[in-house]
Amino acid sequence: MNNFGNNIQLQIYGSGKKSEIPVRFEDLERLAKEKLAEEPFYYIAGGAGNERSMNDNRLAFDKWKIVPRMLRNVAERDISINLFGKTYNSPVLFAPIGVQSIAHPEGELEACRAAAELQIPYITSTASTYSLEKVSNVLGDAPKWYQLYCSSDMEIAASMIKRAEANGYEAIVITLDTSIMGWREKDIENAYLPFLQRQGIGNYLEDPVFRSRLNNTPEEDPQSAILLWTKLFGNPSLTWDDLSFLRSQTKLPILLKGILHKDDAMLALEYGMDGIVVSNHGGRQVDGTISTLDALESICSELKGRLPILMDSGIRRGSDIYKALAIGADAVLIGRPYMYGLALAGKNGVVQVMKNILADFDLTMALSGQKNISELKPSILAKQF
Repeated sequence: MNNFGNNIQLQIYGSGKKSEIPVRFEDLERLAKEKLAEEPFYYIAGGAGNERSMNDNRLAFDKWKIVPRMLRNVAERDISINLFGKTYNSPVLFAPIGVQSIAHPEGELEACRAAAELQIPYITSTASTYSLEKVSNVLGDAPKWYQLYCSSDMEIAASMIKRAEANGYEAIVITLDTSIMGWREKDIENAYLPFLQRQGIGNYLEDPVFRSRLNNTPEEDPQSAILLWTKLFGNPSLTWDDLSFLRSQTKLPILLKGILHKDDAMLALEYGMDGIVVSNHGGRQVDGTISTLDALESICSELKGRLPILMDSGIRRGSDIYKALAIGADAVLIGRPYMYGLALAGKNGVVQVMKNILADFDLTMALSGQKNISELKPSILAKQF
C-alpha cells in the first residue's frame, strides 16, 4: 500500500463520480440509522449506561495534537507492519464484531469478502452468525485471526480454539471484558438481544462439543440450543490461572483484549501471552471507564517494545490511527465505521469505508513528515489538557 492515499484520491477525482456512501463518519452513522430498524441500529451504535465511555473514547483523541514536520521527503511511503513474524499491508485490522447479520443478511461473509479484497486481517468473532469455518472459506488465503469469548464450559472454549487453528487462523484474541454483558440502556429499553433470535450463535451451533451437550440437534430443537447458549456464554469465574489451559490448546499467538490497567498488561506478559489489545469494548461494557487512548498512553510507557500492543475503541479517521500509533500502538482495530458501511452497501460499503480511512491515514502521515510507521513516535504529538 505504498502511497495509498494519493492513489485513492486520484481514482476518486479521476472517476468524476460521487461516492456510493458518505465519506464522513457522521454521515455514515446518520444514514445507517435511517436505514436500519431502531433495535439493530442501537445494538451497533450504542454503549453502556450513559455512554460516557463511548464519548470519552472520542474526546481523548482531541487532547492530542499533531505537530507536522516539513521538508522530510515523503514521496515514497510504506504503511506496512510486522506482527508475529507476518507482514501486513497496513496497521489496521477488522475488529471482531458479532451478529453482523443484523446489519446485512450475509453479515460476516460480506465483511470478510471486503477484507479479502483489501488483504486486511479480519478478526472473526465468537459471536458471528456465520461459523468460523464458513468465514474462513470465504477469506481463503487472506489474513485472519479468531476472537474467543471464553465459555463457562472450558471444553467448548478449547474446541473453538482448535477449530480456528485447523482452519488457518493466524492468532487467537481472547476478549476478557465480556464475561457477562454490560448494562446497555437502549437494548434493554428495546428488549433486544439478537442471540435469542438465533443470530450470532453460529459458532456454537456448529461446535461439536456444544452439540454434544444437547439432547437433540440445533436443527431439530433450536430453542433448546438457544437456551443452552444463554447458560454457557461468558465465564465470570475466569482468572489469570486459567490462561495456562487456553495456552495449552494452541501454538498460535494469543492476545488478550480488553486490557486497560497497566498492571494487567504486565500480568499478560508474565503469564506468557503474546500481545494485548487495549480496549474498553467501544464503551459497550462499563460506563465511565478510562478512555482507551489514555489507557494506551499509560501502558505503552511501561511496556512498549516488550510485546505487541494493539488498540481499539474510538478510531474513526486516519488522524486517529496516526495518534494511536504515535503514542505507541503497533496496530489498531476498526469497528463501528465498517459496520455502517456494511449496513449501507454490503461488501462495497465496507471496502469504501476501509479504503477511505487508510487513505486518510497515509496522507496524514505524509503531510506530517513521516514515510513509514517506525517514524511515528510521541515526540510528533503535543498533548493539551
